Amino acid sequence: MLLKKTNALRILDEAGVAYTTRSYTVDESDLSAISVAKKLGLEASQTFKTLVAKGEQTGVLLACIPGDAQLDLKSLARSSGNKRVEMVPLKDVFDLTGYVRGGVSPLGLKKNFPFFLDELAMVYDEISISAGVRGLQIVLNPHALIGLSAAIQGDFSRFDP
Repeated sequence: MLLKKTNALRILDEAGVAYTTRSYTVDESDLSAISVAKKLGLEASQTFKTLVAKGEQTGVLLACIPGDAQLDLKSLARSSGNKRVEMVPLKDVFDLTGYVRGGVSPLGLKKNFPFFLDELAMVYDEISISAGVRGLQIVLNPHALIGLSAAIQGDFSRFDP
């Protein structure tokens, strides 16, 4: 049962976007999107994780990729107009976004940052993203997410063997 709406959920409600929420038990020792997907009965490739990165030109940016993928920093750099992009240290994620690791949502951040959504989201009618807290996911149409977030689409994933 959801007792308090997160910023991400309020944004969806205000925009009249259809979504559902799914809750899961948080395991502090495994916050991976693959673990979350298993708990929700979803494909890992349908459960998107939001990562916080920083480019030398643009500063902070967000990338949302399938849970079973790694972020392709070179591709993200090219798409964002940076020569180089690196992950933001975990200790800085909360101060930048207002969200903790394992609960970063692309919606309802403290400040709007450029948002890059992997094109693999378009394979699905619905994808899962964090609701802004650990233990709660939003399931929504990826087109709705793009409309709300002005997401830039591209190939930002790599799949290591």
